[in-house]
Amino acid sequence: MTTYFTHILVLLGAFFALVAAVGLLRMPDLLMRMHAATKAGTLGAGLFLVAVAVSFGDSGVTVRALAAIVFLFLTAPVAAHVIGRAAYYAGRVQLWKRTLVDELQEHRARKDAVQQPVASRHPAEPS
Repeated sequence: MTTYFTHILVLLGAFFALVAAVGLLRMPDLLMRMHAATKAGTLGAGLFLVAVAVSFGDSGVTVRALAAIVFLFLTAPVAAHVIGRAAYYAGRVQLWKRTLVDELQEHRARKDAVQQPVASRHPAEPS
């Protein structure tokens, strides 16, 4: 019975890994690609690790697999968010032409205004 369950978990993990790979190829901009890879890839890897835990049935392997799953689910989305935000602020991201809302645009404009040199913000008064 556990063999069939393990096979199902591996197939589901492979399916989500495939969805992540297709998302990387098909999504139109960097942020959408990162979203597809992070969400589906994390779920696929998590299902693989659950399959390993079920397959071995040893408590030591199960604890390690669960620790890896927790670490993966906590770090992968956060890392993708930070990398995507840094790429956006660095000006390396071309948003998709059909993007309707850019929530960071106003924040980026304020940040750019703050980072301007003092001389360009306050022109010298005539003498």
